[in-house]
Amino acid sequence: MNGTLDMEKLTKELVAWIQRELKESGGSKIVLGISGGKDSSVVAALSVRAVGKENVYGVLMPNARQDDIADAYQLVELLDIAHVTCDISPMAEAFTAALQKPKGTFFDEISTQTRINMPPRIRMTLLYAISQSIEGSRVVNTGNLSERWIGYTTLYGDAIGAFSPLGGLTSEEVMELGVYLNLPIALAKKVPADGLSGKTDEDNIGFSYRVLNKYIRQGICEDEKIKEKIDNLHRRNKFKFEPMPFFPSPLPVLADEK
Repeated sequence: MNGTLDMEKLTKELVAWIQRELKESGGSKIVLGISGGKDSSVVAALSVRAVGKENVYGVLMPNARQDDIADAYQLVELLDIAHVTCDISPMAEAFTAALQKPKGTFFDEISTQTRINMPPRIRMTLLYAISQSIEGSRVVNTGNLSERWIGYTTLYGDAIGAFSPLGGLTSEEVMELGVYLNLPIALAKKVPADGLSGKTDEDNIGFSYRVLNKYIRQGICEDEKIKEKIDNLHRRNKFKFEPMPFFPSPLPVLADEK
């Protein structure tokens, strides 16, 4: 990577930024999903520094079985934050059943991508449902720049939130920050996986985060085929993070002038 981050300075800036974004959104408390991975662990730790552990609420959302859920419990206990566990499997099963050839259907069966993206969308629905029941709370996004760059995220699932503290940091920078925040190495440097197929993120995307991050920060990718793949993914998935286009009003909107 080009340059070295000053982790003490970065942490202070992130904490101040979270406080500012939360206040500007009208909130005073934070709700976030806790997966046991490095990203949610780092965001939770930063949130505790920003608003105090009494104002951070973690939500664990296994889909029936989650082999590494012990890591999520380790984190909430380490940070001493209030938390709840919600098994999303009944909801996922209900969605799937409702989509099994409803009357007048125009598709034979739900696609693999539908099945993959359904759990993240259910999880985000749960987070917002819980947030609306905790006065003054806001849902915080836990994604990082590396995932965002190639669109390795679910639209209206883990791609959204009131604001995104790690949205400008690569996966390796998040790991380094986690170590600085004194998170257990097993959490701070945990290999990211999809939690669905038993594969790592790198298995799924077909190249390493180290290669991706070098390209993001330095513009260097020695393998032309991987470079082309990264560029295509970035171009095709930009819509996930852009405002929804809307047809401009054909008449003046006077409120805009005030």
